[in-house]
Amino acid sequence: MEFGEEPDGGSDRQKRKTRYHRHTPRQIQQLESMFKECPHPDEKQRMQLSREVGLDPRQIKFWFQNRRTQMKAQHERADNCFLRAENDKIRCENIAMREALKNVMCPNCGAPPISEDSYFDEQKLRMENTRLKEELDRVSGLTSKYLGRPITQLPSIQPLSISSLDLSVGGLGSPSVGPSLDLDLLTGGSSNMPFSFPTAISDMEKPIMAEMATVAMDELVRLAQSEEPLWVKQSDGREVLSLDAYDSLFPKPGNQFRAPDIRVEATKDSALVFMNAVSLVDMFLDSSKWIEFFPSIISKTRTIDILANGMAGRSGSLLLMYEELHVLSPVVPTREFCFLRYCRQIEQGLWAIADVSVDLSREIQFSTPPSTRRLPSGCLIQEIPNGYSKITWVEHMEIEDKALVHLLYRELVISGAAFGAQRWLATLQRTCERFACLMTVANSPRDIGGVTPEGKRSMMKLSQKMVNNFCASLSASQMHRWTALSGASDEGVRVTVHRSSEPGQPSGVVLSAATSIWLPVSCERVFNFLKDERSQWDVLSSGNSVQEVTSIATGSHPGNCISLLRGLNASQNSMLILQESCADALGSLVIYSPIEFNYIDIVMSGQDPTNIPLQPSSGFTILPDGRVGVPAGGASTSSNPMGSSYGSLLTVAFQILVSSLPSAKLNVESVSTVNNLISTTVQQIKAALNCPSG
Repeated sequence: MEFGEEPDGGSDRQKRKTRYHRHTPRQIQQLESMFKECPHPDEKQRMQLSREVGLDPRQIKFWFQNRRTQMKAQHERADNCFLRAENDKIRCENIAMREALKNVMCPNCGAPPISEDSYFDEQKLRMENTRLKEELDRVSGLTSKYLGRPITQLPSIQPLSISSLDLSVGGLGSPSVGPSLDLDLLTGGSSNMPFSFPTAISDMEKPIMAEMATVAMDELVRLAQSEEPLWVKQSDGREVLSLDAYDSLFPKPGNQFRAPDIRVEATKDSALVFMNAVSLVDMFLDSSKWIEFFPSIISKTRTIDILANGMAGRSGSLLLMYEELHVLSPVVPTREFCFLRYCRQIEQGLWAIADVSVDLSREIQFSTPPSTRRLPSGCLIQEIPNGYSKITWVEHMEIEDKALVHLLYRELVISGAAFGAQRWLATLQRTCERFACLMTVANSPRDIGGVTPEGKRSMMKLSQKMVNNFCASLSASQMHRWTALSGASDEGVRVTVHRSSEPGQPSGVVLSAATSIWLPVSCERVFNFLKDERSQWDVLSSGNSVQEVTSIATGSHPGNCISLLRGLNASQNSMLILQESCADALGSLVIYSPIEFNYIDIVMSGQDPTNIPLQPSSGFTILPDGRVGVPAGGASTSSNPMGSSYGSLLTVAFQILVSSLPSAKLNVESVSTVNNLISTTVQQIKAALNCPSG
């Protein structure tokens, strides 16, 4: 409808169908010409103009009102863009000046200058100290009431041991500490502490966030639909963003002021997945489904606020979300993002999901700015026939390297492959295949054991719970810290503890132990060995063979399956082993957990497995080491474990239920047991694969 359109009809407009009048191009031209000369015509001018253009004076009046409103909005939008650009410029200059001030030295004493904010920093520390003292007094009172004695009678600890599990391991896992350690004094005991978020977004901030999401969506679509020179194909087949081409195509204030410790990771990939576009969109907009599809990449996620509900809950939806990304190893730090997720249907059968980071640190007292930032990222989802969708995925991050990446994973992380588009898409392809197997009624030719469709679905749901538990246990976030055991063992075992209280899991204290090693063997060979040759690495099987009772295919890869295994060992007659193995182009998993016979009957009958208690899961994660060189196991004999060849990164992880009592203490015998178990397992794997034991 053009400016100034008036519905014909007066007082009875509600009684008959409304008719509209559309201005002709000649009328619009005359109105625009008059508007340039006089934006506020008086009544006489409006009467004359109405005779010239053939419109009612009232229509002339409405047209000028609407035109002035539009002009005002354009000016405000231009002013906002200018002010944002100026703000970004000033922020970048501020960062540059702060970096320069860090290197300034006093000419008299050579010491760095005293910060102007030291007074305010001291006041913040004093306030935080007061708050912590009050919290300590409160907890001490509750503890004294519970224990029936003053808190001062509890075992004393060294100040530094509060933030780490300080256990010295002598020999092959013989801890040399005396008294048992109180679980409450270990970092892992508070690993599930919630992250602080604002309860809601103000009405003033919502339009700003909507504008950010719109700009991010436009940039994402251009990135996803562009090719060279914006995207450069690497020798390993990955498409990596050219920063020079990006800065030229998307000029932004501050791009030329990137700090030296800021690293950009930007990759793109495309693939077909076996799921329709609408189901994929629903998955992206539901945080519980989002983490269930990507448990090996996402350790935590939640929807903070729903800023806009789109049509049918999809197109036009705008969410404020939080997620924590991880690599399944205790030595790789997690990455946290607060971001906007915007969904738009571009055309029939084509959807776009755009993500962009938003800084909420100003809302949280004593918080620090995020060290990772997601620039416009996301994916295009194109519906194609036969239930498939074509996904074009773009992942674009700025990373502030505050901590050095562990040597084993440095190539994988620095190259961008650890959190890149290829890894997301490979995982999505595998998960969609698994979901299709869950929904189908017919059995695969690879299935064995004659499981009914209902039993198959129940078994797959139970296994999914096991996989989720295992992946969550390997997170290396700030609230889930691992402590390295020191001693003669070279395996680099790390441990942490937590209380298990979720439904479907035995309640009590769980000790987790893990180590990551490099093997000069291909990922495929390591995966097949761990999946098929259990008797050669499973310490508890005592070298006895394992019988596969049931197997369910979960994908096109021959190794993607869920199995029930029976150990031919007298001590394991009352238990079976639930195992899931899965592999894709960028990694693989072998995860297992013991389960009692009577629960297997419940699963096979097709009943809901939600409340079936699973023992803490253990297993292996296998990733490529990220190096490009001669094939794994080639002629290289370098003393450097990474050498000039490439191989696989293996993480071995065990979880043990130490006690079902909530007040249990972690003793050194438990730590020694799990250290021996993991060290022996690693040595047996190396021996079987003919790898050096050092």
